[in-house]
Amino acid sequence: MRIKLEKRPDPSRLMLVVTPIASVLLTMLIGVIVFDAIGIDGQRAVIDIFVTPLLASYKWQDVAVKAAPLIIIALGLSIGNRAQVWNIGAEGQYIIGALCAAGVGIAAGTSGGPIIVFLMVIAGMVGGTAWGAVPALLRTRFHVNEILSSLMLTYVALQVLSYLVGGPWKDPNGRNFPATAPLAPDQTLPILFPGTTIHLGVAIAVILPFVFWLVMSRSVFGYQIRVVGSAPNAARHGGFDNQQTIWAAMLIGGGMAGLAGALEFTGALKTINLGFPSGYGFTAIIVSFLGRLHPIGCLIAGIVLAVTYVGGQVAQSSVHIPNATAGIFQAMMLFFILASDILVRYRVRFISAAKPALAAGK
Repeated sequence: MRIKLEKRPDPSRLMLVVTPIASVLLTMLIGVIVFDAIGIDGQRAVIDIFVTPLLASYKWQDVAVKAAPLIIIALGLSIGNRAQVWNIGAEGQYIIGALCAAGVGIAAGTSGGPIIVFLMVIAGMVGGTAWGAVPALLRTRFHVNEILSSLMLTYVALQVLSYLVGGPWKDPNGRNFPATAPLAPDQTLPILFPGTTIHLGVAIAVILPFVFWLVMSRSVFGYQIRVVGSAPNAARHGGFDNQQTIWAAMLIGGGMAGLAGALEFTGALKTINLGFPSGYGFTAIIVSFLGRLHPIGCLIAGIVLAVTYVGGQVAQSSVHIPNATAGIFQAMMLFFILASDILVRYRVRFISAAKPALAAGK
């Protein structure tokens, strides 16, 4: 008896929607079992991680602020993933985007206003795009795998961050702590709702998925991305340039990651220190797959992952779980969504080993 996987000609759309939901529910179930097994109230822990941030109104703003960079980065990554271009270095592009925005802010000195803020955000996008262009160049000119090159550039970005915040950009009034000086109030993004931390970047993160949806579903570029990713041979016969698609995917992914870094810097943190890299670039990979590489799916998945971030902090104080628990849940969700793809896209068949032998005997 042996197992054979046969690719389904057309996966069910219902299954493509149901499996991400099932992955989240299965993650919650396993979380309850594992926590109970190690002596922690599993039901309360899982409720605090997945439900409390949605029911407690005072946590909504935290979820919104956490979800914004995840959604924006995931939108850029989903373009590349649809085209089979794998950008794993969004974390580095996110860091460089924030540093470029900080560079404009430092150069502006005490000047502020909407123009300065706009220039900081644009600088962040340009910086992330330039960082994403390096793997694109290496892939198209020297056939270097973009997975490795983009990932290694993340560590280069970390070194650049360490050098700048601990050296030339170090706040002289920061008590020798490696960080940039805080932004002036008129150099930050406006707050949308007084008394909260919800800034303009959150609104941008909500609007962008619908823009991406229109581009991907109603434009020639969106059609090109889908064709190159699903049928490369047909794309070549259709006149679509594979190298052009690689460049577009990497530049858009880098630009969105840089935008997220700039918005996080100017909207939420207002300073850059050694703790600025928070793993958003890596978590956004989970968001893009949990959202089925669809812009609206990325919006919903970004909120789900943000809930686990905030809920993990709630559960730390309520049931005293480790700080890394949220990351464990995120990894489980990614595992289940990828595993479910086997059942969605392939049909499992059991083939008896005796049949070929009987046929040979005849």
